[in-house]
Amino acid sequence: MLDSYLKIRQISEKICQPLAIEDYTIQSMPDVSPPKWHLAHTTWFFETFLLLPYLPEYQVFHPQFGYLFNSYYEAVGARHPRNRRGILSRPTVAEVYQYRAHVDRAMQTLLAKIPEDPNLAELVTLGLHHEQQHQELLLTDIKHILALNPLHPVYRDDLQENIATTNSTFEWLEYPGGLYSIGHTGTEFAFDNESPRHQVYLPAYQLGNRLVTNSEYLEFIQAGGYKEAKYWLAEGWATVQSQGWQAPLYWESIDRHWCVMTLGGLRQLNPTEPVCHVSFYEADAYAAWKGRRLPTEAEWEIATVNLPQTGNFLDSNCLHPIPADRHQHQFFGDVWEWTQSAYLPYPGFKIADGAIGEYNGKFMCNQMVLRGGSCITSANHIRSTYRNFFPPSTRWQFSGIRLASDVI
Repeated sequence: MLDSYLKIRQISEKICQPLAIEDYTIQSMPDVSPPKWHLAHTTWFFETFLLLPYLPEYQVFHPQFGYLFNSYYEAVGARHPRNRRGILSRPTVAEVYQYRAHVDRAMQTLLAKIPEDPNLAELVTLGLHHEQQHQELLLTDIKHILALNPLHPVYRDDLQENIATTNSTFEWLEYPGGLYSIGHTGTEFAFDNESPRHQVYLPAYQLGNRLVTNSEYLEFIQAGGYKEAKYWLAEGWATVQSQGWQAPLYWESIDRHWCVMTLGGLRQLNPTEPVCHVSFYEADAYAAWKGRRLPTEAEWEIATVNLPQTGNFLDSNCLHPIPADRHQHQFFGDVWEWTQSAYLPYPGFKIADGAIGEYNGKFMCNQMVLRGGSCITSANHIRSTYRNFFPPSTRWQFSGIRLASDVI
């Protein structure tokens, strides 16, 4: 566990290595947190939930950091407002790295006690998966921060552009109807929202054999998809009107050519890549335009439960979706796939006692479920039962579309 702890903590710092010091403190919108805050908050998690209760000799690094870097845990106490994280010029970036080193040293002492306390081991594992979630948020937030800069700054200039111009032919994958069991099973780690395991009945259905591509989505745009209310849910259409959406986030028309901002800088749009950075509203409208729909999360899980969890993840070092070849179904990696399922508790779900119970349960309202992971998700962090969730208007996440259809 010590090896896993150190490796995962180092990945967070490696993600931030290409940043200029000025990049660390920017909050480009309320949903984005400055990179400095992510580094400190993940450290606060270990300090608050592990070191303070389990290591009596531990001394906090700074008495006010608990206030500054608590995210949403009401049981832990007051916290700095989320939408004002970007005004914190202090602590400095150097002090945040000192904070991480201080906590890491103490955690190495604590980890020697893990064989004596299985509850402690579970908390450490949760903390590591929490940090992996923030590594993904780090990259999504860094991309948003840089994309708002008219200079189109490059996060990493060593990211190679995928120039493939062919893609696998679109086909339907058919699945029989019946009574299925979904939800986490076994002894491996899973978040509480993936349980309890329970039965669902599914009519026969079809899923697209790959993700929707840029060129396919471009047809929707050119057909007036953003101008026709009939394809949109009422809230989606109102959002399109109020926000002036005309294309996915990070798409930019330059000299009548579509370009897209990536973590490797501004690039010409590759038509065969999976469309990315679309909201649930856009995904649903595209499916309606095609005369299809989005999959339910149960349909997606049943389709993937016996598949190898391989794909284009953070470990691939692309940091961008890539085209599918004829051997890929892209169920894992590349982009998070919107489902038509609202984020709700599974039957029998109970929120755990204490602050840890606030991790997932209290967000089960006004959010939609996404499945499968993305090109910035760690490969060992994902599984077929993993339930990600965001509000339906969210676009800055690496989110895309897979079509579904009923079988008549």
